[in-house]
Amino acid sequence: MFVLIVGCGRVGSAIARKMLAAGHEVSCLDEDPEAIALLEIGESETWEDRGGMFTVGTALEIDALIEAGIERADAFVASTDGDNTNLVIAQIAQRRFNIPKVVVRVLDPARAAWYERQGLSTVCPTQKAIEMLEAAVLEGAA
Repeated sequence: MFVLIVGCGRVGSAIARKMLAAGHEVSCLDEDPEAIALLEIGESETWEDRGGMFTVGTALEIDALIEAGIERADAFVASTDGDNTNLVIAQIAQRRFNIPKVVVRVLDPARAAWYERQGLSTVCPTQKAIEMLEAAVLEGAA
């Protein structure tokens, strides 16, 4: 499977490393050329030497997405630090490039729920934190 991950911070780089270790072909796109360092922490080889791809570019630019391999992606992960960017590029991946599996990180729970109802596969860490914190508070409460 060819996976394109946009946003190579803590979340994106962790997903990329796991996908590559599982034997998938992985390409990362980030506007920060230094973000590749997160892909190489604790490794003796570079990200590219291990088989990964890294493209420096802006996620909202079609040329950057094409350079990163969106036209042949089987899966797409939008994990930048901006909900608006993630939602726009996820819809581009889904509608323009017909990628079979598109997953988008959305921090705002209300927006995540709305876009989920529109057919996007959303992950909302804020909602998960709310649920976990609430459960922790109520755990053992009488």
